[in-house]
Amino acid sequence: MSTTTGRHSPETRARILDAAETLFVEHGLEGTSMRMITGRAGVNLAAVNYHFGSKESLIQEIFEKRVQVLNQRRLEALDRAVAQARQFGRAVRPSQILEAFFQPALELAADTQHGGHRFMRLLGRTHTETSPFVRRLLADLYSETLKRFLAALCGSLPGVPREEILWRFYFMMGATSYAIAGTDNLQVFEGRFDQQDPAQLIPRLMSFLLGGLRAPLPERLPPPDSSGSDAA
Repeated sequence: MSTTTGRHSPETRARILDAAETLFVEHGLEGTSMRMITGRAGVNLAAVNYHFGSKESLIQEIFEKRVQVLNQRRLEALDRAVAQARQFGRAVRPSQILEAFFQPALELAADTQHGGHRFMRLLGRTHTETSPFVRRLLADLYSETLKRFLAALCGSLPGVPREEILWRFYFMMGATSYAIAGTDNLQVFEGRFDQQDPAQLIPRLMSFLLGGLRAPLPERLPPPDSSGSDAA
């Protein structure tokens, strides 16, 4: 019976994915070359071409594999929160919606055994230096999940304008990405920060996010002067 060996083996494919993900975290998507990936994985370029065809296809597989799992965990958590709220005859609370969205990401970021921590660092990095290709890819992967969560938040906060909810959700995603992208930026502060310990990171960040969601609405700026006067 023949066996699959060498560059065609599943082990080779997994090794390429792991090497690429690690290098993308260290050097960024644009700063990582195919030569760097083949060197780290211990394979030749033909093996990468066989399994993925191109660097973009390799990037796409990494993000699709991880984000689809993250989306599934988020939607399952939201479904549980909605079902629980209906059981008690009340609307789902905004805090439950935020926990359903952000806690799975924080738990994945704490996973150092199956690569979750590494991928969440990569995801946080791509939010600030992403290529047009990855921007489109992430928009597509997030689309349906974000629609569900934004609709749930709007339904649970009927007195808050949708535009304000969008802004706050945007800020919360940015804060979460920054928190899990790595500890290097925290060295400018005094004290010790242990982001590897979910018992430290998750409750602190969730408290911060909930505070931002519950903050008073900003005062509206006065309408612009339409009189045409240049007077101060």
